Amino acid sequence: MTTNSSSYYIEKENKYGAHNYHPLPVVLERGEGIFVWDVEGKRYYDFLSAYSAVNQGHCHPRIVEALRTQVSRLALTSRAFYNNLLGEWEEYMHQLFGYDRMLPMNSGAEGVETALKLCRKWAYKVKGIPQNEAKIVVCKENFHGRTITIVSMSSDPDSYGGYGPFTPGFIQIPFNDPAALENALQDKNVAGFLVEPIQAEAGVNVPDDGYLKQVSALCKKYGVLFIADEIQTGLARTGKMLACDYDEVRPDVLILGKALSGGTYPVSCVLANDDIMLTIKPGEHGSTYGGNPVAAAVAIASLQVIKDEQLAENAAKMGAIFRNEIKAIPSELIEIVRGKGLLNAVAIRSDFPKSAWDICLKMKENGIIAKPTHEHIIRFTPPLVINEAQMADAIGRIKKSFAEMGI
Repeated sequence: MTTNSSSYYIEKENKYGAHNYHPLPVVLERGEGIFVWDVEGKRYYDFLSAYSAVNQGHCHPRIVEALRTQVSRLALTSRAFYNNLLGEWEEYMHQLFGYDRMLPMNSGAEGVETALKLCRKWAYKVKGIPQNEAKIVVCKENFHGRTITIVSMSSDPDSYGGYGPFTPGFIQIPFNDPAALENALQDKNVAGFLVEPIQAEAGVNVPDDGYLKQVSALCKKYGVLFIADEIQTGLARTGKMLACDYDEVRPDVLILGKALSGGTYPVSCVLANDDIMLTIKPGEHGSTYGGNPVAAAVAIASLQVIKDEQLAENAAKMGAIFRNEIKAIPSELIEIVRGKGLLNAVAIRSDFPKSAWDICLKMKENGIIAKPTHEHIIRFTPPLVINEAQMADAIGRIKKSFAEMGI
């Protein structure tokens, strides 16, 4: 077996790695823009974008240059000392999003954990909830990460099964249901409401227009924090810089990650105003790598690319083309097409013998890589740099794949 074969690398991972993922059988070794190449040299359109971490496209030269320059100069100091870039990044985020302060972390899950800690600390120090009695309302079918605390608020058995005992203090309500939220907020010990503006992992569940506006109003009415997890939906993915922008609302706490580094480095952060952020004092929360100089440099470069290349506008335009074309596919397999911007999903009918996985394998043959979620749904989330000609070619390959399924 030659070392440049896909089977060689797949077998090595299967032998020595944990089996906590079920990847599509493709071994990638290079990426540029919207394309990736496998070890045999075959090119694919990437329609997953590392779960929206690569909004700016693979190996964007401006982001790579920022990474290369900074990592060769100073990579890590820890927060035991100041560095010359963190303050610059914090100011950039203040100017871009309007919040007083930023708390940097690394992964999306750490960003969510940080927001939960801020919410609870605020509950005790500002709202006056009795110690250890604060509750946070979340939505069913949520996906905020994989830590023990985060899976404690999940309704997905694959996420929480076998990991108890669980962290208390969460109330689950249906997504896109303002009445259920108002009912939950009757509890005076509720400190916050954590929500994804669009539930990406659940299959791109898009709420009704105005849902977030109602959420924001209810949180203000009952004196609780509105916490938006924009790790996947933010940074131009849905056709605006933030998905919350569609309803013209500003969360009390905003969580960002993934495309914050353009896929080059683990970077996340939480944004909030002084009355929330300054409840956490020195020594009460942090991360060795959080706010390191490389993270600061790549985050600024990544955000500037989104602005300069008008990626939100392109996502809105290309997303509309994608949904219109996919809805026109004459296949009985397709149950529904939904999404916003370039965060889209196709639900496959569960009463047919061909599954979403089968279709993804067929698309792989035709040069498109995407991944099922929840068995019968395929997410389609290409890099936001895709142009009209590339989108037309990719859609043609998707249509060909459905036609070859014979249903």
